[in-house]
Amino acid sequence: MAQLYFYYSAMNAGKSTSLLQSAYNYRERGMQVALFTAAIDNRFGEGVISSRIGLSMPATLFDADFHFYQALKSSPVDCVLIDEAQFLSRAQVRQLTDVVDTLKIPVLAYGLRTDFAGNTFAGSEALLAWADKLIELKTVCHCGRKANFVVRLDADGKPSRHGDQIQIGGNERYVSMCRVHFKQLVWVSDDEPPLGAVR
Repeated sequence: MAQLYFYYSAMNAGKSTSLLQSAYNYRERGMQVALFTAAIDNRFGEGVISSRIGLSMPATLFDADFHFYQALKSSPVDCVLIDEAQFLSRAQVRQLTDVVDTLKIPVLAYGLRTDFAGNTFAGSEALLAWADKLIELKTVCHCGRKANFVVRLDADGKPSRHGDQIQIGGNERYVSMCRVHFKQLVWVSDDEPPLGAVR
């Protein structure tokens, strides 16, 4: 039975690597896969899903106007894989539920759960609410705890507390941290000093 899966994590947990491995597994068995990635994120080139360990595959770009159900309703596809799923709109996540429920095609969506301020993205919020399966991919903070938040750094390497929700960047711009360290750096008002040091 087809289901909607949401694989979520902080940055650098291997989401793209996991997606590419799944695509390879389907293709190795002679099955057709449709790969999608966000048009807004072109760090690795347009229409490419790329992992930090050097794997990559071409993908169809989606933007705010892309309609998944319309694009897939006549396609002979066995599985849909979506990278950067946090950039989906709520409407697009609903379209993906139709792909699963009506077209009977499994959808595997991979993305961040929260932004640099600790708030959910629209796509992530809808996936957390509507996905059949939620799978957390784990990475670690510099302290060794599980990292489930992302801290945005400014040009001077200091934590950013304000700004647009979406700013594309990689390791030079974002650092995955545990909640304790995230709170010390981000969840303080502009007038408050950071909380005490953590062991």
